[in-house]
Amino acid sequence: MTAPHRISRVTVFTGSADGSVPGYKSAAQRAAAELAQADIEIVYGGGKTGLMGAVADAALAVGGRVHGVMPRALVESEIAHPGLTTIEVVEDMHARKARMAKLGDAFVAFPGGAGTLEEFFEVWTWQQLGIHAKPVALLNINGFWDGLLKAIDGMIVGGFLRPQYRDSLIVESTMPKLLERMAAWSEPEVKWAKAS
Repeated sequence: MTAPHRISRVTVFTGSADGSVPGYKSAAQRAAAELAQADIEIVYGGGKTGLMGAVADAALAVGGRVHGVMPRALVESEIAHPGLTTIEVVEDMHARKARMAKLGDAFVAFPGGAGTLEEFFEVWTWQQLGIHAKPVALLNINGFWDGLLKAIDGMIVGGFLRPQYRDSLIVESTMPKLLERMAAWSEPEVKWAKAS
């Protein structure tokens, strides 16, 4: 039996816009508050706009800790959140993603756009390659990720993705259930592991 994963920091990927459905923002705020109330620090991109800002504000409002990681150019554009527990300024987007990946014990993609997808797919691919052994999850608010999940299932049918990697991906619509599954998560077999 796999030992429970200790999650003290969760790296959150989400949009710098609010989205067109009001439910996205309120659900993201609730999920962020639940992370904070579980004494889990949030690591995110450091922005003050959209769901990124809403997640930070909601966690901070209940006494949570929020660590931002932002490239210098974006800080200079004045889109950094001014009230974070800590903010780390890095040189570029590559350094930002590497740092966010290092800091988190697990990764959760809230609703977002192309940047959110890019960050999600990178850490999920790294999990498959054995670069890290941390849970990766989609917070499926109002079915936001249903289309993506259908595409992922198509990758399996088409022979481009092993079913075990789809099984390793945690998908839940609420944060309490998502955290429960993270604690019980088991690392999948590494894609290019050498035969023993």
